Amino acid sequence: MKLPPLNAVKAFECAARTGSFVAAATELGVSPAAVSMQVRNLEKYLNKKLFIRSNNQISLSDAGQMMYSETAAALNGISALTQRIVDGDVRAPLVLSVLPSLGERWLAPRLAEFARSVPDVGMEIRLEDDPVDFARHAIKMRVTFGRRLYPSFRSTELFHDEVTPLCAPNFLPLFEDDGVGRRIPEERLIHVDWGEEFVSNPNWNDWFRFRNKTRQTNIRKGINVAAPSLAISLAAQGLGIALSQKLLAGAELASGKLIAPSPRSLSLAQPYCAIVPHAEAGNQHLTRLTDWLSRRTD
Repeated sequence: MKLPPLNAVKAFECAARTGSFVAAATELGVSPAAVSMQVRNLEKYLNKKLFIRSNNQISLSDAGQMMYSETAAALNGISALTQRIVDGDVRAPLVLSVLPSLGERWLAPRLAEFARSVPDVGMEIRLEDDPVDFARHAIKMRVTFGRRLYPSFRSTELFHDEVTPLCAPNFLPLFEDDGVGRRIPEERLIHVDWGEEFVSNPNWNDWFRFRNKTRQTNIRKGINVAAPSLAISLAAQGLGIALSQKLLAGAELASGKLIAPSPRSLSLAQPYCAIVPHAEAGNQHLTRLTDWLSRRTD
């Protein structure tokens, strides 16, 4: 087993995480010069520049970014294992990070089934927005929309959702609408704000173009929400009609609280994916969970 000098690895990880040799020195209880020397020792060992140094500031090089993602995960793993041994518990829980709407509406029932099938596996579920820091927070799997934020991680496509108008059963007759939504007043259209990073996911104007209708909506007059789960809940309460996701609304559609009056739908721009660090590729529980989730997309 060929290992780099571990003190140098620890100094490098701390400097990369804190963003400076001074902050790393404070955390490690040594001088900034000692941290700098350890980092240079590691660079010499690897024959790679790990930091770009400019005007007393440091930033990670390409090699440094790769080194940091792996060393941080390794050191966090050692730290977590040490703590579990000290606490008398050597079982490592599967820490799963998931988008809030997805976790509440799609992942929860499937995880319940998985937990019953493997009762010896502990799980910690975190609902949080992107991006997440796998290494710092010991995350084993991230379930999220698309894979663009985690290009250096292993990703598995779970499902590709679609959007279609969704409303309460007694909503459309109020406006004599045919299910397309063209007669619904502006103030009863529910819009989902996907955030500044997304411009390719379907909105109501895309829907009307798709159905060959000339209507243009005024988003300021409608009901605007920041999460698909809220759009689904408001539609189920009869407040309006949402252009939202069919799989996320599965429970309401099955119970009859919502209907999808149109047989047509638009695909989202990206699939939902399970993101896993390459270092966890051999984790049998994660592999089993990924397979389990990818088979349960209805």
